[in-house]
Amino acid sequence: MTLMTLFDSSTFPSDLQPGEPVLVSSCLLGEVTTWDGKHDFVSELVELLERAEVEIIPICPEVLGGLPIPRPPAEPPAGNGFDVLDGKSPVLVVGDSPETGSDATEAFLSGAHQVVEMAQVRGVRYAWMNERSPSCGVLKSHSGGGLADGPGVASAALERAGVTVFPGQV
Repeated sequence: MTLMTLFDSSTFPSDLQPGEPVLVSSCLLGEVTTWDGKHDFVSELVELLERAEVEIIPICPEVLGGLPIPRPPAEPPAGNGFDVLDGKSPVLVVGDSPETGSDATEAFLSGAHQVVEMAQVRGVRYAWMNERSPSCGVLKSHSGGGLADGPGVASAALERAGVTVFPGQV
């Protein structure tokens, strides 16, 4: 598979300017920030962003919100990130850890708000986020023990702030 088939005009804007700041989920850049203490490195995305000569700003909303690495998985019991932002759904720890059922909503909201603030301060127009994440998912996000249509909490907040958000993997 070539770069052009992995990232086409629908997932890579043609108007990026050299030096322009863009947000990218840290785990997509190879940083160990996922809930399970791993990463989801996408070399094709990094290569395209480097070719575009943009300023890559790594972000992990969950870590910004104060959650550790690794951390127990957490997700809304229903809905997507917009529902969490609107107070219609919490974010709860899931799985079989001692923290199961604990409310992680405040950490998710705090991280999302910090990411939006970074975007606004830096004039960010575009972000690439980790698909399926309850924070960073773009088209789908973990919710209710499966995948829900719609963004995670941070991606929803970025969208509301006017940032165009792309999935970092296809």
